[in-house]
Amino acid sequence: MVSIGRYIRNIQRSGVKKWIRDMWYIGDAKYGKCVGQDQFGNKYYENLNPEDELPGRHRWVDYSQHNYHASQVPPEWHSWLHHIRNKPPPEDTVMQNLSPPWKGAWVENLTGTRGAYKSYNTAAAKINPWEPKAAPRNSA
Repeated sequence: MVSIGRYIRNIQRSGVKKWIRDMWYIGDAKYGKCVGQDQFGNKYYENLNPEDELPGRHRWVDYSQHNYHASQVPPEWHSWLHHIRNKPPPEDTVMQNLSPPWKGAWVENLTGTRGAYKSYNTAAAKINPWEPKAAPRNSA
């Protein structure tokens, strides 16, 4: 249950502008310590104060884009958000040393956008459409 006092405290801490943005994007008044930012500009927050946040809702992401979805969170930050890792990636030495050098840059899922992968067929068609051959008429 969210209390009015929590909303007022968060407005005082973060300011009206950030509070309005949070209400627009995440639908909740949140205030916490920024623990890092990924390569896409998404910011990650944590608030461990039990008065302010319910257990399990104390880590969140503030997306940099207006049209956001979950695939815009890189795997290392996903593991931190879902409590698989205790420390955020900038502080976790294991996560920093885990990335193999051959691994390519992470990209978001582009399904449903213009950048989506579209396959093409290289096999010959099994059924060919009928194309009528018209003969010229004799005009008499």
